[in-house]
Amino acid sequence: MSQLFTSYTLPSPRGGLVLPNRIVVAPMCQYQAVDGEATDWHLMHWGNLLNSGAGLFTIEATGVLPEGRITPACLGLWDDRTEAAFTDKLHRARKLAPHTAVCIQLAHAGRKASSKLPWQGGQLLAREDGGWEPVGPSALPQLPQEPPPTELTLEGMERVKAAFVQAAIRSARMGVNAIELHGAHGYLVHEFLSPIANQRTDAYGGSLENRMRFPLELFSAMRAAFDGVLGVRISASDWVEGAWDVTQSAVFAQQLKALGCDFIHVSSGGVSPQQKIALGANYQVPFARDIRAASGMATTAVGLITDPQQAEDILQAGDADLIALARAFLYNPRWGWHAAAALGGQVEGNPVYWRCLPREAQAVFGKVAVGTR
Repeated sequence: MSQLFTSYTLPSPRGGLVLPNRIVVAPMCQYQAVDGEATDWHLMHWGNLLNSGAGLFTIEATGVLPEGRITPACLGLWDDRTEAAFTDKLHRARKLAPHTAVCIQLAHAGRKASSKLPWQGGQLLAREDGGWEPVGPSALPQLPQEPPPTELTLEGMERVKAAFVQAAIRSARMGVNAIELHGAHGYLVHEFLSPIANQRTDAYGGSLENRMRFPLELFSAMRAAFDGVLGVRISASDWVEGAWDVTQSAVFAQQLKALGCDFIHVSSGGVSPQQKIALGANYQVPFARDIRAASGMATTAVGLITDPQQAEDILQAGDADLIALARAFLYNPRWGWHAAAALGGQVEGNPVYWRCLPREAQAVFGKVAVGTR
């Protein structure tokens, strides 16, 4: 039997979350929100991917504060207004699909906030053009030519922590099954971890223990507020010599597990333009394998995984427990169906779609039947 289509249970204080298969839709920014509010684009996008056959669907990076958004068009969850819009779109999307577990990625962009949209160049957005002043662990810009962000004070860090906690509470109220804390790709949590972005001289900078302090405090506060599945996405390496690396990531993962972390989602890069990423199929899988071995935590591999057999081989090798895909699902929103056809697996399909399967894939939805007169 295909391991990709075996069930997997994510632990949590409230009890296990059983996923029908090991396929995860990774979070993907859509840049279609209005003042943080989810729109009809999200209704369409979420409904589409909830019908993908994946065992877990992860909603894109969602800012816990207005200034924590990557761009002005990013999703937010910081007040009753944004919660109401989110709840409306999510509940309507879920009604249009088979039952699928939903995860939300909560985020703060740190010094990479106030950016233009990717198709507008993605660079720092000036205040006069609708931008704002980013914050970070230190007054160090993402790019050398940029003005430095404002260094977070201890009071500012407490405000960020409180915002994550409130967003976690709102997420639970909306009925999500899991939360992923965004600690990757050069955003705020990653910035505290990396010596490239964090050169503080207080208890939150310098040594590995100090650089992990705020991310661990933040996770601990979220864990106290949310008893569902709670995990973290990390960048396992900065891809810069002498910076954040997989060895430090393994230590961080062990510390997270001790605080009650339920899964680790292993990505890489994003904190420095000096990064030299060795791109290629499975290029991040060795990071996932090492962190899984060091932490014993449920581990998700991601990054240029596009083929069903490729995903199956990663699981068979014991390199990860779950397989996440992002852009592959944008290109092929029914990737889970095609993977089931290729590997002899099954997914649940909306009865509206039961008639669509080609002859060679008739078993993908199991034993179903349609009739007419």
